Amino acid sequence: MSLTEDTPMADRDPQIMLESTPTVEPAPASTAAAKRKRGFAILGGIVLAAGLVYAGYELLFAGRYVETDNAYVAAEIGPVTPLANGTVLRVAASETMSVKKGDVLVELDPSDARIALAEAEAAVEQALRRVNQTVATGTALYAQVSASAADITRKQALVGVASANLARARLDLTRREALVSGGAVSGEELSSARNAFAAAQGQLAVAEADLAQARAVRGSATGQSNANAALVGGTSPELNPDVLAAKARLERAKLDLARTVIRAPVDGIVTQRNVQVGQRVAPGAVLMNVVPVGEAYVDANFKESQLRRVAPGQSVELTSDLYGSGVVYHGRVTGFSGSTGSAQALIPAQNATGNWIKVVQRLPVRVALDPKELKAHPLRVGLSMTATIDTGAK
Repeated sequence: MSLTEDTPMADRDPQIMLESTPTVEPAPASTAAAKRKRGFAILGGIVLAAGLVYAGYELLFAGRYVETDNAYVAAEIGPVTPLANGTVLRVAASETMSVKKGDVLVELDPSDARIALAEAEAAVEQALRRVNQTVATGTALYAQVSASAADITRKQALVGVASANLARARLDLTRREALVSGGAVSGEELSSARNAFAAAQGQLAVAEADLAQARAVRGSATGQSNANAALVGGTSPELNPDVLAAKARLERAKLDLARTVIRAPVDGIVTQRNVQVGQRVAPGAVLMNVVPVGEAYVDANFKESQLRRVAPGQSVELTSDLYGSGVVYHGRVTGFSGSTGSAQALIPAQNATGNWIKVVQRLPVRVALDPKELKAHPLRVGLSMTATIDTGAK
């Protein structure tokens, strides 16, 4: 009896159905072991390939780039300070204002500076007049010296005449004294000769005294002339030291007047303004700050273990939390700080203790930014950045 598809299930013979069902023989044990080996081999190959890929990535890429998000925007902030005392007359700048170098920020009351300038100008004129007077006095003293020389010559001649008169009177007296014993000369003549001799001696003494006085006058005039010449120094009045000192004070007064107008030291944004109209300010007081955002840079604090291959001149890619990853800045490493951040702390860590635990230090790395990119996407001091240095770039 054969079973067909049309035979009902209930009418089929179980014995016949059992005989007609094909039997499946179990796979040999050796076949299962081979499959397991093949699976382990494939898994090992996958692991080995993954290891090679990872090693290649570390060798070619991962070791080439170092990255940190401990980076911040910085700039050389320009403090605005007065260089002269004064009362604030006008404040032309406000917070967040964009200014250019040389723009007027604050004006001080210039009244005192103008008075000081007028006094300095008058002092220059006085110095010039004194020098001109000294020069004129020198001319007069030179003429006096010349006149004294002429007077000395004249009095020397008078001394010569007095000497000659004395010699003649002595000769006359000698002759008369020789003739007195013979009675040829009267006593009156001898007395007259003696008087003439005494008068000649007196005239010679007066002439010699006048000559000495003339020489003293010439010496005094020569000394005054030399002293006057030392004052003028053989230079023009404009180059006289007194005039130059007065002109220096005049330039100081002009500078003080110019300093009553306080200008922006750099291009940038005004911040931290703390000055008001009517306030009395002193030199050195910080009135406000100007942040040169166009010259901003980044200080990236890398771990010491990341700086093995970092060197100045390497290229850096940076992104800011302000603009997100869609804006990438390109910069260059310009240098390294001279100390780590912990060493610059107000209270540096004391590692010479028994509880010492090694802490990885960070060293600030200065990164210069592209001015064109800064102009297109301005940054502000203190913003967070992510910096990636390409250590393989030349």
